[in-house]
Amino acid sequence: MTRSPGELFAEPFRLHRRDLLALSAAAGLTGALAHRAEAAAPGQLTYAVHISLAASWLDPGETSGLITPFLLLYALHDALVKPMPGTAYGAGLAESWTASEDGLTYDFVLRPNTLFHNGDPVTSDDVKFSFERYRGANHVDLQGRVASIETPDPRHVRFRLKQPWPDFLTFYSGTTGAGWIVPRKHIEKVGEETFKKAPVGAGPFKFVSFNPGIELVLEAFGQYWQKPPPVKRIVMKVIPDEGTRLAALKSGEVDIAYSIRGELAEELRKAPGLKLEAVAVQGTFAVYFPEQWTPSSPWHDIRIRRAVNFAIDHEGINQALTQGYSHVTGSGVVPDMFEFYWQPPKPEYNPDKARKLLAEAGRANGFDAGFYYCDSSYANIGEAVVNNLREVGINVRLRPIERAGFLKGWGEKQYKNLIQIGPGASGNAATRMESLVVKGGQFVYGSYPDIDELFPRQAIELDRAKREAILHRMQELVYEKSLYAPIWQLAFLNGVGPRVEASSFGRIPGFPYTAPYEDITLKSA
Repeated sequence: MTRSPGELFAEPFRLHRRDLLALSAAAGLTGALAHRAEAAAPGQLTYAVHISLAASWLDPGETSGLITPFLLLYALHDALVKPMPGTAYGAGLAESWTASEDGLTYDFVLRPNTLFHNGDPVTSDDVKFSFERYRGANHVDLQGRVASIETPDPRHVRFRLKQPWPDFLTFYSGTTGAGWIVPRKHIEKVGEETFKKAPVGAGPFKFVSFNPGIELVLEAFGQYWQKPPPVKRIVMKVIPDEGTRLAALKSGEVDIAYSIRGELAEELRKAPGLKLEAVAVQGTFAVYFPEQWTPSSPWHDIRIRRAVNFAIDHEGINQALTQGYSHVTGSGVVPDMFEFYWQPPKPEYNPDKARKLLAEAGRANGFDAGFYYCDSSYANIGEAVVNNLREVGINVRLRPIERAGFLKGWGEKQYKNLIQIGPGASGNAATRMESLVVKGGQFVYGSYPDIDELFPRQAIELDRAKREAILHRMQELVYEKSLYAPIWQLAFLNGVGPRVEASSFGRIPGFPYTAPYEDITLKSA
């Protein structure tokens, strides 16, 4: 018998694949039939977005350490250098750049005649201003490593570093929002608050309106340096419920629906005229133990952390929720597509080993583990893991939180017990270690001295082989200490409607959303 969502919290039970499928399908289909197809405006592309869009994501200066803000940055803004199809360092507003042999100087040459949406030219002064204004993820470390920024003329920018740092371009181009350029003169004229409400960028689409939690509207910027976007208008509708997103796609109300999983993905695959787009992304999902450094906490005992590893049915959840597309790699931090990735042993699902470890730790009868915090848009993963843990005696209660609030609480170290993480920012193994493992990282609640000691060594090591060896050892230590319990590396499943000719899914390696936006096309009427 299929259990209702409410029963999931009433008692521990084994969550079989059929339960997961039914749970995913039942996620709010009520009310889906209320949607009716609307006549699509010529040249308009409409999205069903799975999360409540946050106002802060419209401003590169506040970019968090996850991939989500880049959903909007690629549309509204542009960077000197950014991840693009086929390369992690694609040319944007910079037509070229060079690094000195000693690794201390980076010179950028801006493209001529590039414009912000208000008609102001993009200059080196805007580049300097954007960097110094940046207050998002890793801003202290990034800005602290730069000795000076020189702007010898409007098209040239020179960054001088305090010491060699091989990852400067990685952090500047994609891991942070510091390299995404905003207009200095305009912001100084209208003020920060006005800019945040109606941002002006240099990207392929310009801001029209934003109703928080409801809808974002953008229009094509005909003077975009690369080419005028074929799509003339983008409407992003916030539809948190998965079943409702699929219904809207079927009815023609939307053209692209983000995040369609489980049984609904099967339904999408079979629907006439619709297409399932599966994108292997750089989002590594794992369970984090923020109290592992607290001697009085059960999570201080590595045997209990290891028990969580054995309790999770990685492949079963993968098949049920993402049709087997997700990668079960054993890494809770670094995705397998990143530079300097170390392949850990594949995780083993073995509830008996989990119970044995709990018994050895004096928890043979299990224990109350408090709340399991997660991003609400991935609560179905949390539901599966929670039930796996309950099966072996680790009794936790799911606490889903809307994404912007979840990220805020996670970054401000507000959570205890267990946290389901899913970082998806661009970068390499070092950038993930920086934010998730090493002391002082944005999402680091505690750290280990032997790992901390290795990090500054790799950061200045210019010999690639030696640097790789250090980063591999750091990842090995993360695995040995069970700092995280890996779940999977996410495959992001989406639905595409019949009006879309080219969606741009999967064109930027590891990027979950549709980009570059200027390459999206609609079929001719």
